[in-house]
Amino acid sequence: MDAETAELKVLDTAERLFDERGVQAVGMDAIRTASGVSLKRLYQVFPSKDLLVEAVLRRRDEAVRAALTGHGARTAEGPYERALAVFDWLAGWFEEPGFRGCAFINTFGELGGVTPVVAGIARDHKEALRAHFAEQTDALGAPPVLADQLALLANGAMAVAGITGSPEPATQAKAAARVLLDAAAAS
Repeated sequence: MDAETAELKVLDTAERLFDERGVQAVGMDAIRTASGVSLKRLYQVFPSKDLLVEAVLRRRDEAVRAALTGHGARTAEGPYERALAVFDWLAGWFEEPGFRGCAFINTFGELGGVTPVVAGIARDHKEALRAHFAEQTDALGAPPVLADQLALLANGAMAVAGITGSPEPATQAKAAARVLLDAAAAS
């Protein structure tokens, strides 16, 4: 198996297993077994579990950013609608089979205090979400704090949906976001 194929198999497998069981509960041997990649090749493409965790999070970050941006571009015309579209995207994500919460929140909870790189990746990802909201709120002429508030609603919905297994937090957060956006527009 070539290195590129092995890397993709390992990343896919690690992402699934980390999501299902948590990062600390999954060893490299479990990833090797589930991926079908030899242990030698596994360590050639990812010399340490830390590097594998970082690669999984970076890949997830790119995928989430692209999906969120694409969803807003397809479903919403203006900044008000694009801000609310985030919550519709979240609702769809929360309804996916096997949804267990945000990988960045979960991994930060497991490793953020002891793994600065993981903490940095999680912070960067959450900052990108806030920046997405800031693009919309700036276009609306709303106060900058509104982007922070919308990001809090989205992240709170992720945490609650991950715990409860319900997509309802996205609907509730969207309703609260609408109130905030309307209040900013009225000012």
